Amino acid sequence: MAAGGAGLPKRLATLLSGLLECGAFCGVIFGWASLVYVLKELGYFQGRCLPPASPGPNLTLLPDCSGQDEQFSLVFTIGSFMNNFLIFPMGYIFDRFGTTVARLIAISLYTAGALLVAFSTPASAVLLFPAMSLLSVGGMLLILTNMQVGNLFGKYRAVIITLYNGAFDSSSAVFLIVKVLYERGLSLRAMFLFMAGCSAWHLLRTLFLMPRGRIPHPLPPAYDYGLRCERRSRSYRTYEEKQPPGDGGPEDAPLEPRPQPPAPRGPRGGPDGASFGACVRSRLFAWHVAWLSTMQLRHYLFIGTLNPLLHHLARGDDGLVSTYTDAFAFAQLCGVLCAPWNGLILDRHKRRQGPRAGGAPAALADLRASVPSLAATATQCLLFSGCAAVPALPVQFATFALQVLSRSFLYGGNAAFLAIAFPPQHFGKLYGLAMALSALVALLQYPCFALVRGPLRGNPFYVNVGLIAVVLLAFGSPLAVARECRRRARELGAAGGTPLTAPPGAGAPPEAPG
Repeated sequence: MAAGGAGLPKRLATLLSGLLECGAFCGVIFGWASLVYVLKELGYFQGRCLPPASPGPNLTLLPDCSGQDEQFSLVFTIGSFMNNFLIFPMGYIFDRFGTTVARLIAISLYTAGALLVAFSTPASAVLLFPAMSLLSVGGMLLILTNMQVGNLFGKYRAVIITLYNGAFDSSSAVFLIVKVLYERGLSLRAMFLFMAGCSAWHLLRTLFLMPRGRIPHPLPPAYDYGLRCERRSRSYRTYEEKQPPGDGGPEDAPLEPRPQPPAPRGPRGGPDGASFGACVRSRLFAWHVAWLSTMQLRHYLFIGTLNPLLHHLARGDDGLVSTYTDAFAFAQLCGVLCAPWNGLILDRHKRRQGPRAGGAPAALADLRASVPSLAATATQCLLFSGCAAVPALPVQFATFALQVLSRSFLYGGNAAFLAIAFPPQHFGKLYGLAMALSALVALLQYPCFALVRGPLRGNPFYVNVGLIAVVLLAFGSPLAVARECRRRARELGAAGGTPLTAPPGAGAPPEAPG
């Protein structure tokens, strides 16, 4: 870092405060099972319960609360849908207006959501619908603005992006803290008022530890950011305009030197490749959306129905339900530890597949390296689905562990594959479109839940078995990628070893949440 730029202490403060922000606020909705336990204790949607029709396991009369569970499932379905579907417009706001505007919108949404929960009552339980959606969208926009922090640390950029995605996964444990504190006597209102009050901290971080526009990569000389250096903390676009003609922009520089000569570059420094429309219509993108959508549906349905599932397996024993809910929430804390493993698989396999005697370009090696990552993620989700289908409480401990591992691989692998397989100038649009399409598929979780609570009379076994078959579709993506790699390798061989125009993805992975 040149003299006059942001020093290491300031960059570390930005990094650590961003890690805390992602780990404590951004993905709290995915700890829904713990919050549902508290809301049931408070009597939210209690009017949906029907008088008991038969005695419970201890010869006590238990009310039929399937209607209450259905409402809680609907709250989570809508909130998780908004979490993914609105990434596309939120990403546009971030790109168009910069970090400060995007974060002010995120803080406003998050604060409004926390206040709605704080002032809701069992009589106004319907406020949970907008509240969870606001918390979800606000948190997603916060992590979107944090991904660029990795640009401050050069060669550690990918590691920081991975850590932030892992912290996002681990933030689902926040509602476990809410549950534990509620059992210790603290009111739900006090806790969510505290969360709303933390907006002051978010605002200070926005002013002093984040840029007004965007953080470029690599950093220009003497780059600084924050309130004191507003004039020098320009957006990437301003910095780019100062580059000499024909110079590739900084955001397209690779994380590390490539062993092969770079592919031909276009006017903005990105590799020549397919148009956005061609990428969307490609077989790789279609199979990747299927890969993402099927596994995300499985995860969302499990999280949204965990509380009624545990009640079914525990036969109404609230003590067991509380114990297993806590175990699930504690498991979510490990997301930040599991997230880097997928990156290790990609990096190690890429080194093994690196420049071969056949002269395969580095971009083709990158694409080959994604095959084991995609396959490993699908395998983990298949094992997780199999354990979830076993109607035995002790097996659910293994289910929780596999769910955390699979989910941490899923979102990091999604961002990594899109960065590898397609031109970098289309990454933001393709990422937002893939998440939006997967959100539409995720809406199927509500009819699945209605099927369990209705015709199946609370027994999710047959739905779980059906979801195992659905998850098998995810293996189509690694097979399609492997086939595409073989096709490109044949073309390379037919060309006599002359490197082809780099396939989409020769650039560095952009900053986006996984």
